[in-house]
Amino acid sequence: MTATDRSIELINVAAQAAADKLAHDIIAYDVSDVLSITDAFLLASAPSDRQVKSIVDEIEEKLLKDLGAKPVRREGDRDARWILLDYVDIVVHVQHNEERVFYALERLWKDCPELPLPEDAQKTRGKAEEHAKLVGDGSGTDGELS
Repeated sequence: MTATDRSIELINVAAQAAADKLAHDIIAYDVSDVLSITDAFLLASAPSDRQVKSIVDEIEEKLLKDLGAKPVRREGDRDARWILLDYVDIVVHVQHNEERVFYALERLWKDCPELPLPEDAQKTRGKAEEHAKLVGDGSGTDGELS
């Protein structure tokens, strides 16, 4: 089984919305062969809790406006370190960069095929690493106090 056209449409709109809010390392997996509960996962990250929330809000707004899709479940708002949006056909994970590294969801789903994403979303690959280098050498800041 492969992800449905509807799932791919949802993934593409969500990925573009995440890219529009400057998410890092956007990637999508077709998990339909290994999970019966959803077709695809979208993963994205951001360097601050505030940006994680902003990305999630944009994804929700775009999916509702463009495709009439509402999540059946939204989890993780309180801490905004890892917010999950469940649209049944797809599940969106937006994580703080630290959670992304710690939980390494890519390792869990590496055997699943990657789904093609819009060009803006593809350009986000490696952004978390670039950001970490900027912050680490003191030439940048993530906008939050440590």
